[in-house]
Amino acid sequence: MTLTTRQLRNAARIILIGAPGVGKGTQTERLLSRFPQLASISSGDLLRENVRRKSPLGLKAETAMQAGNLVPDSLILELISSEFKSKGWLGTSSSSSISSSASFILDGFPRTATQASSLETLVPINFVVHLVTPPSIILSRIASRWVHEPSGRVYNTDFHVPKVPGKDDITGEPLTQRDDDSIETWKQRLNKFEETSRALLQHYERKGCLWRVEGDTSDEISPKLFAEIEKRFCS
Repeated sequence: MTLTTRQLRNAARIILIGAPGVGKGTQTERLLSRFPQLASISSGDLLRENVRRKSPLGLKAETAMQAGNLVPDSLILELISSEFKSKGWLGTSSSSSISSSASFILDGFPRTATQASSLETLVPINFVVHLVTPPSIILSRIASRWVHEPSGRVYNTDFHVPKVPGKDDITGEPLTQRDDDSIETWKQRLNKFEETSRALLQHYERKGCLWRVEGDTSDEISPKLFAEIEKRFCS
């Protein structure tokens, strides 16, 4: 997909919500290319980077994980706040408000309505996208997915076919299907997403910033998503 860039006139603070396999990563990449002012803020990446650097926040997180506990929401918020400050989007005082130039896609947080409420104490999200692809389509994609384990290259026998069936294009080594790509495993993951996302979607619907887009493929969804962002933030 060839992308021309567009300039945002208003700050876009975006969250993408969608079932596993719906293409959130693909849409994020395309949005970053289409709208260069957007930054990707991944709570998972921030966590891993801070643990690797052994920052004060990273050490706290590592202590929690080594004890077998989840990293507390308050700590994830501190990581996000610290990243905003490093980008100059947030002042150092507790009463500082987010800069009007801060445009980003936040990935990995929030995952619950409680986390969404906590996030609002730091930054008001103004566009939440519910990406919808029928479960039958997602399951069909997974059944057709093959990987080259050493490199992580992914193929699909429906739309990204290897040059030689069952072989990696670069090395010629055999492709395999991941154990966690079984249809039963994915059915469970999709059902779990439906249960856990319901309250989060309702939260943002009440806030008036939830927008739903449906399509069988990423190529079908992207133009609709671009048009909606242009209407809300570029005009």
